[in-house]
Amino acid sequence: MKRFQADVVIVGGGFMGAAAAFFLRRRGRSVILLEQGLIGQQASGVNFGNVRRQGRFLPQLPLANRSREIWGRLKELVGEDAEFLPTGHIRVCYDPNQIGVIESYAEKAKDYGLDLEILSAKAVRLRFPFIGPEAIAGSYSPHDGHANPRLAAPAFGRAARRAGAQLFENTEIVSIGKTGEDFEAVSSDGRKFFAPAALITAGAWGGLLSQQFEEPVPIAAHGPQMAVTEPLPYRITPVVGVATKIPEEVVYLRQVERGNVVFGGGIRGPAFPDIRRAYALPERLLAQVPQIRRLVPALANARIIRSWSGIESYLPDDIPIMGPSARVSGLYYAFGFCGHGFQLGPGVGDVMAELIDRGTTATPIAPFHIGRFATQTAIPALT
Repeated sequence: MKRFQADVVIVGGGFMGAAAAFFLRRRGRSVILLEQGLIGQQASGVNFGNVRRQGRFLPQLPLANRSREIWGRLKELVGEDAEFLPTGHIRVCYDPNQIGVIESYAEKAKDYGLDLEILSAKAVRLRFPFIGPEAIAGSYSPHDGHANPRLAAPAFGRAARRAGAQLFENTEIVSIGKTGEDFEAVSSDGRKFFAPAALITAGAWGGLLSQQFEEPVPIAAHGPQMAVTEPLPYRITPVVGVATKIPEEVVYLRQVERGNVVFGGGIRGPAFPDIRRAYALPERLLAQVPQIRRLVPALANARIIRSWSGIESYLPDDIPIMGPSARVSGLYYAFGFCGHGFQLGPGVGDVMAELIDRGTTATPIAPFHIGRFATQTAIPALT
C-alpha cells in the first residue's frame, strides 16, 4: 500500500485543521490533512457563526485579535469571504448586578486592545430599537460580527489543497504514534501517513488521540441547540446576545442578509462522538422561544423552519487545549474549544503553523497548554 509522507500530518479537518494546513503551506511546509468525514462537517460547520471577541477569557483575547485580523482578509487569503459581516456584537443584561460585570470586563479588555462601548438602557434602545424593554444596559463591540459556518472551514480546505496540501476526507484514524523520527497515523482501511510533526485538531475526538500519547484530558461532548426562522425583513444588523449567570437566559441571535434569523442558547443537548450524532431536543428549543421574544419582541410570531445540533467538545475550565505536547517532541494540539472556537479558527491555524514552523509564536497561548491536565486519569475509549 502506498506510503503517504509530509512534513506535518494534521488529524482533524475542522476549521482549525483546515486553517493550519493552509498557513503551513504558506510557510512552505508539506501537509497531510486527515478528516474522518468531510472538511468542516462537525462542530465547525454547525455552530452559531459568531465572530465575537467580547465575553472571552481575557488571556484569549490576543489570539482572538489575531484571528479577527485574518477574518478581515479572508477574500484576499482564500478567495472567499464565508459571508463574514463585521456588523458589531451587543450583549445586553437584565439584572442590575450584571452591569458592574460588563463594565469591569470592558475596562480589563482595554489592556488587550479590545474597546467596548457600555450603553445605558436609553442608549441601547436608541441605537438598537428592536431590543426589548427589559434590557437595562449593553456592551457593544463594533468590529465583531458573524459569518456562515458552513462555508468557512471548506473555504480554507479548498485553499489549502490549491496551495499543495494533501487532503484525505472520509479517512478515520484509528491509531497514531511515534516511532523514531516520524509519527505514524493509521486509518481504518489500513492506509498509513507519516510526518515528523503531528497536529491533533480533532475536536471532541481529540482526547482519544491525546490519550494514545498518555496525555488524557477530561473532555466532554455536548450539542448546541440551534434553529433558524423564515426570511424576515432585514432589520437586525449586529449579533445580539445576553450577559447573564442564569443558563436558561443565555440566548443569542443574528440575522443574515437573506432575512433568516439564526438563534441558539439555553441548556445544551446530548452528543455522542462514538456514533457521530447530536440531537436538537424540541423541549430545549421551545424553552428558548420566550427568551428570544424577551430579547427581540418583533420575533414573537416568526416561524421556525429548521433546527439542528452538532458535536462540540468541552473542558472543565471552559478554555481549549492548544500548544505543544507535554510529553512528545513534535506533537501539537488544538482542540476542545468549548463552543467558542469559530471566531478563533483562522487565528488558531495561523498560530499553530507558526509554532510548528518556528518553534515559537508571537501570540501567547501558555494558559491553554495540555499540561494543566497532567494528573487526569484515562478517559473511556469510544466504541
